[in-house]
Amino acid sequence: MLKIFTAAAAVITAIVLMISYICYRIVFFVPEKNKGRTMPLKGDAYKPHRETMKKMQEEAAALPYEDLYIKSFDGLTLHARYYEKIKGADTEILFHGYRGSADRDLSGAVQRCFAIGRNAILVDQRTSGKSEGNVITFGIKEHRDCLDWVDFAVKHFGSDVNFIISGISMGASTVLMAAGRELPPNVKGVLADCAFTTAEEIIRKCCGDMKLPAALVYPFIKLGAKLYGHFDLGEYSALEGVKNCTLPVIFFHSEQDDFVPSYMSCKLYENCVSPKHLEIIKGAGHGLAYILDSERYLCAISSFFTENGLETTVTNKINE
Repeated sequence: MLKIFTAAAAVITAIVLMISYICYRIVFFVPEKNKGRTMPLKGDAYKPHRETMKKMQEEAAALPYEDLYIKSFDGLTLHARYYEKIKGADTEILFHGYRGSADRDLSGAVQRCFAIGRNAILVDQRTSGKSEGNVITFGIKEHRDCLDWVDFAVKHFGSDVNFIISGISMGASTVLMAAGRELPPNVKGVLADCAFTTAEEIIRKCCGDMKLPAALVYPFIKLGAKLYGHFDLGEYSALEGVKNCTLPVIFFHSEQDDFVPSYMSCKLYENCVSPKHLEIIKGAGHGLAYILDSERYLCAISSFFTENGLETTVTNKINE
């Protein structure tokens, strides 16, 4: 009887481990060949905007930039590109989304920063572009990378330069998590575009989208992260970050976002304890708020940060 029980337990354990590993590979692991995706995003929401996004990418690619490199807390070499509008000007440090790239997810980011007189640092998140790493952690390790980038930027550009940490999708959640930690005094604000609240909430939502029972699948995903990715999905979240944030935060979200629902930004906004503003852009899909209504986007940024101590003027001209 004991042998039967032991054998059964071994089989069950093997099945659990196998399913957890499969979940880990699907959700978190990024092969080298897939790093830094630049191909157009799929879905009907993106079709009308692909040419605009491509043009923005090409325009940014033609601008001069400086390659920046740092070592992460866990020994990875991380890369970013620095675009300078005005030497010593306020500078945004920008983070892209899940399985994305700075080129693709931050289309128009350099133009947006230049239009309000800011410099831009476009970060290749771990697993993407020229940055090392093969495991996405939904902001758990990425927000610590953000803190490292901030420390580097302060040392590299000087403590008299003001910084804003910005992100889109998972990048937005990343900067909100970082905003809940201790930051240098010259970090003056946060911009979060279509952030998710917690890793668990967005993963469960995506399971539902794929017609998978989230209550059954999520434990395997969380176990896979722990056993094979060596991180805990429940360790920290953007929702916790905004409850401890003291910086001004401007939230953007696309009303028709079917990947990260806009109610997540609403929830983050409600729980944010620092100066805040929420801008919901109607008619836009995931990550398309700026592409769809750049004028409103820029005006919201300018008004909010001016009200909170960072004088910002919209020029809307990349070379002005």
